[in-house]
Amino acid sequence: MTDVTLYHWEPNANSGKPMLALMEKGVPFASHYIDMLQFDQHKPEYLAINPQGTIPAMTHQGPWGSRVLTESTAIMEYVNAAFPGPDLMPADAQDRWRVRWWMKFMDQWLGPSFSMIGWSVFVGPRVRERDPEELAAAIERIPLPERRRAWKKAINGDFSAEEMAESRRRVALGVAKLEEELGKRDYVGSDAYSLADINIFNSTYSLPLSQPDLASKDKTPNIMRWLKRVYEREAVGKTWAMGKTDMAARYSLMMEGII
Repeated sequence: MTDVTLYHWEPNANSGKPMLALMEKGVPFASHYIDMLQFDQHKPEYLAINPQGTIPAMTHQGPWGSRVLTESTAIMEYVNAAFPGPDLMPADAQDRWRVRWWMKFMDQWLGPSFSMIGWSVFVGPRVRERDPEELAAAIERIPLPERRRAWKKAINGDFSAEEMAESRRRVALGVAKLEEELGKRDYVGSDAYSLADINIFNSTYSLPLSQPDLASKDKTPNIMRWLKRVYEREAVGKTWAMGKTDMAARYSLMMEGII
């Protein structure tokens, strides 16, 4: 029996962050797959865990009772602090600052742009084929109004040209900054693999496939070397094997393309 349960979708983006942190630490956990495309995250049984209806979420049972953890980056930091295993935060104070700077940059500035593009080209087309009345009812069950608006935009293809252009601009700028950073050291923010690498990898893992105009062996050799290092980690292979959609197939394609 395990005392950790992780509620997650595919092993990428926000869901992939605590999945990979747990794998790297060697923490056994019960996997509870939440199918975002079926709106599982807005069903009563999940809302009883996380009333905001966002994923991922993690429960940790102990002598204190049951803890419910939300927000992917905060869950990663909790996992690193709460469990034995390799430390995923560097010891040096400046390196720790740099790791947190990059995680903040991803979470607050770059990640939303990756998300908008992903919702526009993947999530929206996947769900808009469903019955319109069923979709409308599912949208109305979303607890957070800002998430309702985002889902409606994705389903209806209503992201404006200006919004998409700004997201692409930010992604291009973020890729350039990441390439520069990885020219200074082997990993993001530190000379050792850390939470920053987990955070950023889970949104950039398929850049050479999804954004070949921005990332390739010729254009971003530092990013490509870093992706190879991360892809070769045992924990990454185990985590991506838990995927259930064709997103997981990108892992194999990337392995073939960069290794």
